[in-house]
Amino acid sequence: MDDILEYEKMVYSIIKKYNSFDKDDLYQVGMMALVNAYNNYDNNFDTKFSTYAYYYILGEVNKYIRESRTIKVGKDVLKLNRSIEKAREVMRQKLGREATTLELSLFLEVDEEKIIMAEQSVQNIKSLDYYYDDEDVNLYNSISVEDHDTNPVIMDLKSAINNLDEDEKELIKSRYFYDLTQSEIGKMNGMSQVQVSRKETKVLQKLRSSL
Repeated sequence: MDDILEYEKMVYSIIKKYNSFDKDDLYQVGMMALVNAYNNYDNNFDTKFSTYAYYYILGEVNKYIRESRTIKVGKDVLKLNRSIEKAREVMRQKLGREATTLELSLFLEVDEEKIIMAEQSVQNIKSLDYYYDDEDVNLYNSISVEDHDTNPVIMDLKSAINNLDEDEKELIKSRYFYDLTQSEIGKMNGMSQVQVSRKETKVLQKLRSSL
């Protein structure tokens, strides 16, 4: 049991982003998922336990949220989220890329934590796991209806990412898809924040050279 409790902070790092839900309930769901991940993990798996457990817990927490269907978002949060969307568009045009949360915070003069909370609250409503009438269609694959898959830049980027080593792919996914901090990734993999930062820099340089 002591081995499992070493990963308790991982549960906290996952549930802290879901501000619309009771943290005690999410903690219980996360810890139960951690125990199940521990019991189901096989040393022959081609991945570290920390990585396996993270995605296992994340999946169970998202499943709980999806099945709860009791999300209520306040008017102030919705208003802030609309401001964030407009700011993202403005900064996208100015910067030629997506703005970071810190950049949005400075632009809107709003605490970074409030921006994360507002966006997460709205994202919870439109969970990527939400299924339409056709059980084979969800938001994961419906996104491909847009032009992203035919955009040559996106296609080149996907190809470059697919050519990365497995640990490099996991780093990119954790940072830019799951929005984990370098410190959180470091804790999951027994590395310091500085080590993660250096590795991320090398991976990004590798991607740039491939594009």
